[in-house]
Amino acid sequence: MKLASYLLDGEEAFGIVTDAGVITASRQAGGKYRTLREALAAGDLDAVRRAATGTPIRLADVTFLPLIPQPDKIVCVGINYRDHAAETGRAVEPQPQIFMRLTNTLIGHEGAMVRPKVSECFDFEGELAVVIGKRGRYVPVAQALDYVAGYTCFIDGSVRDFQKHAVAAGKNFPASGPLGPWMTTADEIPDPSRMTLSTRLNGKEMQHSGLDMLINTVPQVVAYVSTVTTLEPGDIIATGTPAGVGHKRNPPLWMKPGDTIEVEISGIGILRNSIVAE
Repeated sequence: MKLASYLLDGEEAFGIVTDAGVITASRQAGGKYRTLREALAAGDLDAVRRAATGTPIRLADVTFLPLIPQPDKIVCVGINYRDHAAETGRAVEPQPQIFMRLTNTLIGHEGAMVRPKVSECFDFEGELAVVIGKRGRYVPVAQALDYVAGYTCFIDGSVRDFQKHAVAAGKNFPASGPLGPWMTTADEIPDPSRMTLSTRLNGKEMQHSGLDMLINTVPQVVAYVSTVTTLEPGDIIATGTPAGVGHKRNPPLWMKPGDTIEVEISGIGILRNSIVAE
């Protein structure tokens, strides 16, 4: 099942994505769950599947929101592919290197990423994002996938000159983190390491990797984050980016106004966004 969040009559809604469009679930079953995060917190995706009946909305007519517009937390993992560690000259660390993002950095599919007026060094990082489905702390690696509701695409837009000041500075400019277009539920992806990821800038492939190239696997990352903080339904964990980022090219390649960036992950779909000037 694929689930998306979007605007419906000016309000947040969510529904099931089909070949014909999106079937709204948040207005069915007596409006039991207003948001996808509420449905995840209730552990009731089966009810969502049963409740989603009616006429689909064409995807072309949907204004997508970030998959989870207001997650409790957005945890990101840095330097988590061996080839990316090599291109940046970083050592392979035995544990995930994590940092946090703010919720105002998130935008939805087909939304505009904003290149800040204070920098031209706006870089792309295509990533697999994990969506947490239930509360947990000190989760064992062997059980970590039981806490995953599904998977989606993420673009970790990075302002590289500010990142030299601090990772958090370069990663938290508003409208720099597209999340979507939708979530594929975990029952359809029993082994995330079998997926592949590609990032394209203006149609040209910049990054391509299998998820089996992660230094710390999805279960290891989920377990580690649960040791640092309590996982909550709707939390987002971005798992890192492979080699091919713009700032390690010669010359560096930055996203600029008018560009289009896409991240495609097998089993999920394509997250597409434009770049605009602040």
